[in-house]
Amino acid sequence: MTNKKVLGTAMIITACTFWGVSGLFAKALFNVSNSITSMWVTQVRMISAGIILILFSQICGEHPLRIFNDLHSAWVIFAYGVFGLVPVQYAYFMAVQYGNASIATILQFVGPFFIIAYQALFRHLPPRRIELISAVIAFIGVFTIATHGQFNHLAMTLSVLIWGLISAIGVATNTLIPQNMLREGRVPSLIITGWGLLFAGITLLIIHPAQPHVPNIPSVWFYSLGILVIGTLIPFQLANNSLKYIDATTFSLMDAFEPLSATIGSVLIFHLQMTSADIIGSVLVIVAVLAINIRIPQKVKD
Repeated sequence: MTNKKVLGTAMIITACTFWGVSGLFAKALFNVSNSITSMWVTQVRMISAGIILILFSQICGEHPLRIFNDLHSAWVIFAYGVFGLVPVQYAYFMAVQYGNASIATILQFVGPFFIIAYQALFRHLPPRRIELISAVIAFIGVFTIATHGQFNHLAMTLSVLIWGLISAIGVATNTLIPQNMLREGRVPSLIITGWGLLFAGITLLIIHPAQPHVPNIPSVWFYSLGILVIGTLIPFQLANNSLKYIDATTFSLMDAFEPLSATIGSVLIFHLQMTSADIIGSVLVIVAVLAINIRIPQKVKD
C-alpha cells in the first residue's frame, strides 16, 4: 500500500467514525424535545456548514465564486448536494429519529451495493461473483435485522427501513457524483463540499420553509455543535479529500467504522439492547461489504 493510499484510508476511517458519532449527537438532540425534527437538523447542519466551508475556502485563496464561471461544474456540485448529500443526511436522520443510530448506520452501510448496481447498469462493469454473493449475504443481514429473525413480521417500523435504504442510495450518489471532479482536480474539494452543502440546505429550506420552535437551552446548542463540527465539517472534508487517493470501493470498505462506532456508542450511551438477530444481521452486512473488496491476485503465466 502506497503512502498516499495509507493517508486516504486513514482520512476515511476518521471521517466514518465521526459520522457514526454524529448519529449519537442527533439521537440525543431528538430526545431533548419532540419539536426538533430531522428536517430542521438537516437544514441547520447543511446551511451552517456550507457557509463556513465557503468562507474558509475564500480565506485560503481558493476563490469559491469562480464555480459560477463554469456552469457544468456548478451543476455537478448542485447535483452532488441535492441528490447526494440530501438523501445521505436527511434520510439518515429520519432513520435515527424513528429508530436509532445503530440501525440507521447499518442500513446505510449497504450503499456500496447500489454503487455496484450503478456500475453494472451504466458503466457496463458486470459484478464479480464475490459481489453477487455478498449482495445476497447483505440482503439476508438486513432482512434478519428488520425481522429480528422472526420472518413473519417486521421488528422495526417500515418507515425506518425505507428511510435507511434511501440513505444507502445517498451513499452511492454522494460517492459517485463528485468523483471525477475530485480526481481531475478542477475544483478544490473544500469548495465542492461547501457549495454542495449550501445548495442542498437552501433547497430543503425552499421545499420546507416552516421552522419548529426549538428550545433555547445549552443541551440543544451542545448537540447541534457536535453534529455541525464533528459530524459535518471535519468528516465531509476528510472524506472528499480521501477520494483523491482511494477508489470508491475502498472508500465504502472503510465505511465499516461508521456502523461500528454508532452501535458501540448506542449501547454505551443509550443502553441499546441488541438481540442475537441484530448482532448476526449486523455482522452479515458488515462482512458482506468487506467481502466485495476482496481482490484475488492473478497468477502470472510463465
